[in-house]
Amino acid sequence: MVDVSHIFDGLNDAQRDAVALEPGPALIIAGAGSGKTRVLTSRIAWLVEGLNTSPLSILAVTFTNKAAREMQNRIEQMLGVPVGGMWMGTFHGLAHRLLRHHHEEAGLQKDFQILDSDDQLRLIKRALKELALDEAYWPAKQIQWFINSHKEEGRRAAQIAQTQDLQQQTLLGVYEKYENLCHRFGLVDFSELLLRAYELIRNNEVLQQRYQQRFQHILVDEFQDTNSIQYEWLTLLVAKHKNLFVVGDDDQSIYGWRGAKVENILQFEKDFPTTRTVRLEQNYRSTGNILAAANAVIEQNSGRLGKKLWTADDDGDPVQLYTAYNESDEARFVIDRIHDWVNGGGERAQTAILYRSNAQSRVFEEILLDAGMPYRVYGGLRFFERAEIKDALAYLRLASSHDNDVAFERIVNTPTRGIGNTTLEKVRTHAQVQQISIWDATRQMLAQKSFAARAHSALDAFIELIEELGLQLEDQDLPAQISAMLEISSLLEHHKKDKSERGQARTENLEELVSAARHFSVEDEDLGPLSSFLSHAALEAGEGQAEEWEDCVQLMSLHSAKGLEFNLVFLTGLEEGLFPHQRSIDEPGRLEEERRLCYVGMTRAMKHLYLSHAEVRRLYGQEKYTSPSRFLDEIPEAMLNVIRATRQSEGPAQAATSSPAALADTLPGFGVGTLVTHPKFGEGVIMNVEGQGEYARVQVNFSSAGSKWLVSAYANLSAV
Repeated sequence: MVDVSHIFDGLNDAQRDAVALEPGPALIIAGAGSGKTRVLTSRIAWLVEGLNTSPLSILAVTFTNKAAREMQNRIEQMLGVPVGGMWMGTFHGLAHRLLRHHHEEAGLQKDFQILDSDDQLRLIKRALKELALDEAYWPAKQIQWFINSHKEEGRRAAQIAQTQDLQQQTLLGVYEKYENLCHRFGLVDFSELLLRAYELIRNNEVLQQRYQQRFQHILVDEFQDTNSIQYEWLTLLVAKHKNLFVVGDDDQSIYGWRGAKVENILQFEKDFPTTRTVRLEQNYRSTGNILAAANAVIEQNSGRLGKKLWTADDDGDPVQLYTAYNESDEARFVIDRIHDWVNGGGERAQTAILYRSNAQSRVFEEILLDAGMPYRVYGGLRFFERAEIKDALAYLRLASSHDNDVAFERIVNTPTRGIGNTTLEKVRTHAQVQQISIWDATRQMLAQKSFAARAHSALDAFIELIEELGLQLEDQDLPAQISAMLEISSLLEHHKKDKSERGQARTENLEELVSAARHFSVEDEDLGPLSSFLSHAALEAGEGQAEEWEDCVQLMSLHSAKGLEFNLVFLTGLEEGLFPHQRSIDEPGRLEEERRLCYVGMTRAMKHLYLSHAEVRRLYGQEKYTSPSRFLDEIPEAMLNVIRATRQSEGPAQAATSSPAALADTLPGFGVGTLVTHPKFGEGVIMNVEGQGEYARVQVNFSSAGSKWLVSAYANLSAV
């Protein structure tokens, strides 16, 4: 008899129960840091060794190729034999494998090609062109989102109900044209892989029986992230044996914006009435206080499957709460704490700064650069390296200097104006022959009527746009120049039309460029504000991120942080309208997903967790007085250590002012009642002081601007 005891070595009771479940539908609710990957690999090893199941009859689905490779390596180590014949991979990878085996039955060419996202976008643009639709009014990215979202729900163009709405009719027409182009050229996009694989099994009874018989056991990781078509595919394959073993956590379902259906895991027990459910609640990552705070937040969501994380380790430090005056104060505080961490022997690589909006990274990047502290933006680009920011800066560069060929070529067709490569090649050739700039070559060729009517009209309009922008840049301050550029170029309007999460992020980044201009101070007096700002942006982009092997601080959005862990975590920008995001506040379902996102962020922390919010935040080009996030009010006061509280905050961050006598230490020569003046707010009277040292603040009642709290170190007050 084979000894299988090694499969259960080191597992806790709940993990053992999950691994050794009898065949049948099973739901493993695996909390953050509860060892779900180990349970999945041990379950497969148990099926093979304990239940004598052939690896060829097992289908294991993960959400990344990296996770699939890691699982396969672990299983082979446990079994001591290779399991190459097992079907293990991502939904897309497995669907691709199935379609390659049965391309004829699926109605595909033998050598069908896969379209990545960029290639799909190009084909959609071709469909628009063939339908004579102007991309300025029908953005390709919006249509891409429309097509993919319908495919993920299992709907082809012909299956969508006709409507009298002209916009809907047009979108359906583009979808149909796009399908025809894909069929003509033997192309398959990522969403099509899933839909075509599902249709193959659903519509072909022979293959349906074959694969239902073959895959006796199906295991799925991150089940809370499955979309409609993935779930339909799974339930179809498992119809014969009903041995569906899913692992997931409804509290970590944060990808609704890209099609994930949390309902799949919430309704699993109804869809499979004989389901056995096991909860993995012991956390091996975070301290007790971090888990207690995270539990308190997520418990506010309704309709949960229910679980409560706990740890056998100690409680650790309380969760720290910092109330900043503004976003710069918040960033300085974070960087100061990281300095303390590093000076105490901690690694920068074990530090993460998390934020809800990618645009928030800019202020942290600036202060990290000033501090000479290496960092990486995980899963994304630094602020000034992002495509939409480079586009915006190219408009400013070309308006400032018409001879900038690089800027010209970058934006001449961004947003799309119908200026093709053939036309641009003619201009390049003319410029090269005449030894002039592309701008001058374009002007000459326009004067000579060298272009076809459509190209002539488009290039002429572009030249006029840049000249108008140049006029608008005169005699305005830097923020106004940036705002004028965003309006005249239509860049902001263009990205606002893209309703996807990526379109929203690009819109926020462009709006944040205005904030960057407001914060910017000219360093080179020989350059004007705009030239100095453009030089600053180029130098920052050229700095380059730290290499992956370097000990550097990690910056990332909360969505990017899922699955990662760090000893020291800063969860920033906890303000109403930012986190939770304004778009989610009025929609209960989306608000609950925001709360799950907060829970995910908090449970990334292993040892130390800092939460922060600002009273005033300049973001997306606007300065706003903010309210603390409702998520902060959901954490009991006993779990928080308030580093600096304010009069304006409520709940866990109530007032903790110091004696007015402390003002002598904070601002020598000033006292309560002193008449002062401020460069922006004008004259006022000092009313109060709170805190001590570098984070002390003073309250000044200004005659024109009202009462303001100012950080004493940066208050810039003068006695009248």
